[in-house]
Formats: sequence, C-alpha cells, structure tokens
Amino acid sequence: MKSNKKNIIKKHFDVLSKSRSDWIKKSQAFYSEDIRCMQEFISKDSKVLEIGCGNGHLLASLNPSYGLGIDISKGMIAEAKNKYKNLNFIEADIENIKTIKKLDLVFDYIIISDTIGYFTDIQSTLDGLHKVCDSDTRIIVAYYSPFWEPLLNLAAKLKMKMPELTKSLLNEDDISSLLNSSKFETVKKQKKIIFPFKLFGIGRIINRFLSCVPIISNLCLRNYVVARSLKVITKSLPNSASVIIPCRNEKGNIRNALERLPLFTKDIEIIFVEGNSSDGTWDEVQTVIKDQKFIDKGFKMKALQQPGKGKADAVFAAFDISSKDVLMILDGDLTVPPEDIPKFWKKIAKGEGEYINGSRLVYPMENQAMRFLNYIANKLFSILFTWLLGQRYTDTLCGTKVIRRKHYIKASKRNKDLGNFDPFGDFFIIFGAARLNLKMVEVPIRYRAREYGKTQISRFSHGFLLVKMVIFAFFKLKAI
Repeated sequence: MKSNKKNIIKKHFDVLSKSRSDWIKKSQAFYSEDIRCMQEFISKDSKVLEIGCGNGHLLASLNPSYGLGIDISKGMIAEAKNKYKNLNFIEADIENIKTIKKLDLVFDYIIISDTIGYFTDIQSTLDGLHKVCDSDTRIIVAYYSPFWEPLLNLAAKLKMKMPELTKSLLNEDDISSLLNSSKFETVKKQKKIIFPFKLFGIGRIINRFLSCVPIISNLCLRNYVVARSLKVITKSLPNSASVIIPCRNEKGNIRNALERLPLFTKDIEIIFVEGNSSDGTWDEVQTVIKDQKFIDKGFKMKALQQPGKGKADAVFAAFDISSKDVLMILDGDLTVPPEDIPKFWKKIAKGEGEYINGSRLVYPMENQAMRFLNYIANKLFSILFTWLLGQRYTDTLCGTKVIRRKHYIKASKRNKDLGNFDPFGDFFIIFGAARLNLKMVEVPIRYRAREYGKTQISRFSHGFLLVKMVIFAFFKLKAI
C-alpha cells in the first residue's frame, strides 16, 4: 500500500514536470509572495536543504552558498538540474532512511514546502532530520491553510493552478505539534498571502498590509512554522561570558557592580564602556579594574571610552572587543540587580533560549523605579512587539539582554539592510534575534530604583523615538 502511494506520487509529478514552470508563471503572484517570505526567514549565502524541491525554483531564489534539493520525482529533478547548474539535486525518497544516512552535511535551513502532507509517516520523517541539524539549524515548514482547500480544488479544476493529489489537511498548530513530537521546538509561526493575484498591483498592497493584521490574518492562504532541533543543542553550549557594563555618570555604581555580581561561570570577562561622564566615572573605572580583590574573584576586566554617543554606540563598541561565547548587558545604573545575572546565564547555558530578555513587568517594583507613564508605555510596546516579531515579549525595553556572540555577528550582517535605525541598541538586538529565528526566553527580574545618579532617559523624546521604532518594525519586518 505504501509503495503504491509512492508510485502514484512519482507518476503524478513526473507528468507535470515539463509544465511546472508554466504553472509557476500562471500563479506568479502567489509564488512571488511566498519567495518574499522565505527570503526574510532565510539569510543569503546559507546552506539550504529543500525537501520536495520540485524544479528547484524556490531553492534558487534563496541564493544559497550551498543548495541541495531532494525530490521523489525523476522528472522534476531532471528539470531542476537542467535549469540550475549551480545547485545540487537528488532524486530520492526522504522517507527512506538510507536517503538521510547518505547526507554528510549539516544545513543552516531545511525547507519543507507543500510537501509535508504527502509524507506517509510524518513523524518518522521529521525524526530523521536531526542528523543534518546543528543548534543553529532552522526547519521551515510552509503549507496552505485547510480553510482554502475548497477554493484550491476549484482553482485546479478551472486550470488556474497546478493539479495536486489528495494530501493531509494540516493547520499551523497541527504542524507545530508534529514538529514538537519529533523534538523540534517551534520558535515562530506566521501567516501570509491573503490574495494570491496581482490585480494591477493591488494584490501586493493587500498581502503586504492586510495579511498581517490580527483576526484578518486567519484568512491567509499560507502558514509558516519555524522550528529548531532540541536533540543537538547540547553539542555546542557556551562556557564563557562577556558582561558589558555601559556607564555614564555612574561613578557610585562601578565598585558596587563588581562586588554584587556573582561568579556565575568560570570564565567571565567584564567590559566597562564609559560614555563621556562628568562625575569622574572613567577614573573610578580605571581604579576598580586594577583592584586585586576583583582580580582574585576571577574577573578578567577591560575598559574603554565609547567613540560616539548613545547607549547603542557604547554597547556595540564593547561587543566588538569582547572575546567570550555569550554577550550580556548589565546597565551601570544597577536598576537590574547584578545578583540576577546568573538567571540569564542558566537559560542560555542550558540551551533553553538563544536570546534572553529581561522582564521588569512581572514583579512589583520599588517605589519610583519606573514612572507610571513609562510602565503603561512598556506594556503597550510589549503587545505591539509580540505581534510584530512573532514571539512573546512582555518588556522590550529592559536593558539586560543576553545573546551568543556568534548570533550577534550574524545579526549585524543581517541587519545591514535596516540601516542605523536604533539609538538604544535594544531593538537592533531584538530585530536581529527575530530575523535569525532565535528562540527567545524572558527572565523576570525585580526592577530597583537607582541608588546613585539620575536617569539618562527622557520620557518624551525617547518615547517618540520608540513610536518611530514600532512604525519602522512594521514596515521592515511585518509588512514585507
């Protein structure tokens, strides 16, 4: 029975292989939108495996440094090899365990586009994919919404789309559940394409701006689920950390920071980055990093004066001279207690998350730790950014953020197309983590009132910048 089903699938797509390009042209509006979404998920020059690659059009559009397409159809593979000489294609059945065993390469991305419903045993097929994953590999499953099944069948009968065989009807929750049962953790879900026609450019506008609107998005044709392997994360866990302490007019907090910061792992680098203070902060930093007490504690310490202005400039200057696996930001005002830093370390050191964000909005705050208007604004921004970025954020503005150094480097390359958009640095890191599809985990912290100095934040001028950031994120990350 299983063999018969496979033969039917092979024959079906072999027959369609010569006309596949024509069907793609006929549905150009849909395929161009689909490619646009995939290009946002997948960084250029990556190693990409596509399962059920057809004639290779999607794989080629992603400009991989190494691309491998696997398909059960001999005809489709012949077309792919003929069209895309720079890519690699194999005629094989991914459900055959021998197919995966023959692959000796780890991929950055594995695409399963419109194929998962044809698998005879979805879970066993997914189980086998761990072999070609490392901790940074992302599996992207693209599938159509069951809501559209009658319309797609009608379109096929009217010869408006390529005919397909009957396959499993799966929504994004079904796909996520199947991935999770095979030890792949879902990190992002997204719905796209609500109008699969050009209609003189109107389709592009509808798909860009309406398909991402809550409730309306439930009508979208396309579901995307992004996941990471949980079986391989223990193979590359970090064992060292660089703690970045940006400080401007924080003289009274410098020594206190080192006295209170626990030795949470054996290899800790402390980098003070001073921002043109007027209270003697730089002199205090120079004194403290030479203090034998802190050297004996186990800290390796550096200090620099930031080259420009603003927190983003300070943090990124320190990141550039850091040398450890994990980058951790501890604001010099110590409103996030240094004693809480080990909580962040445990999350990333165990592989539970790849980007760790502090949340000040869970526990009650000390009096005056955050003004009421700031609190309301933070709550509003958390709702907006949860929607914009596809993962839950309760506090985007907490200064304590933790990310692997290798991911920061990748995020810096990925965010180049966004320009110099963020004066704080918080959103550069958040957007980069979102675009890399990193698993985000929040750590609740008890936000304290500052003990020394005055806040560097202007509620209204900085609040206006944050409103601009939301608009920026909508156009650059959501309405694509």
